[in-house]
Amino acid sequence: MMILILLQILIFLGVQDAAAVTHSLKYVYTGFSQVPNFPEFVAVGMVDEVQIIYFDSDTRRSDLKQAWMNQVTVHNPQYLQGETDYCLRLQQAFKANIKTAQQRFNQSGGVHIAQRVYGCEWDDETDEVDGYDQHGYDGKDFISFDLKTETWIAPTPQAVITKNRWDNEKVAVKQWKNYLTHICSEWLKKYVNYGESYLLRTDLPSLSLLQKTPSSPVSCHATGFYPDRVSMFWRKDGEEIHEDVDHGEILPNHDGTFQMSAELKISSVRPEDWRRYDCVFQISGVKYDIITKLDKAVIRTNEGSLEFSAVAVTGVVAGLPLLSICITTYIICRKI
Repeated sequence: MMILILLQILIFLGVQDAAAVTHSLKYVYTGFSQVPNFPEFVAVGMVDEVQIIYFDSDTRRSDLKQAWMNQVTVHNPQYLQGETDYCLRLQQAFKANIKTAQQRFNQSGGVHIAQRVYGCEWDDETDEVDGYDQHGYDGKDFISFDLKTETWIAPTPQAVITKNRWDNEKVAVKQWKNYLTHICSEWLKKYVNYGESYLLRTDLPSLSLLQKTPSSPVSCHATGFYPDRVSMFWRKDGEEIHEDVDHGEILPNHDGTFQMSAELKISSVRPEDWRRYDCVFQISGVKYDIITKLDKAVIRTNEGSLEFSAVAVTGVVAGLPLLSICITTYIICRKI
């Protein structure tokens, strides 16, 4: 059940590739109902998909997750206490929102998840900023903010009540747009400056060839790389191929690095042709390619391949994102 819940979260969040000069600040709040042995509320902040701060309802405190984030508290000693106070209020708001959603969807109980993910992206070459705000319930979109029209979008009838009420809160709409387009990017630039040596580094991956059974696709798996501005593909005779290749998403690891895979279906590949194939990994900032030849001698059997999926999903939950003190409590904590 827990793996299914985490997969729902992963589907709602998604993992997007970052552009070469784009930095991101993302916050996610997640409320859980009747999930045993799991916090009722979790909040985490991320910069460039690297976790910077974490809160859950079991510990009832906000903790910094990167050493370079201590610079924030040097300039603002009340930063962590302010984040903790916000999250404690958010926990109650999410609890109420889940009850409201259950009523609107005619649900009597059971396991349910309410989630909000929002933030901004900043292009450090053009200085352009874009923002987003999405709410989800049980792994599906519930309501989202359209920055251009300054209105809320309700993809489900159960959210229309919320859309109408929030659209009429004109002051709150203006404040939230200002946060997404200005305040958020100001904090993002500050965080990037604090963590420059960490965020702008380059970590090369560990590359492996994995296979469940002799007839299964061969997975070229890269892990431990940073940043996530990468590409991976299979070649035949030095030419990139697309047929019989399945590209996986870039997923976060618990340590702030990333992983991804590209599978090659080999059922139609003759044994004598294996040497004609290789897997190529490219990462931004590195001029050379990392290449692994398709060779049975180096393939690791992957009977426990589900472990890789579990690690990836857990990494997302460990990195579920929070809001800076600049925005009003009302906008953050209002009910649906």
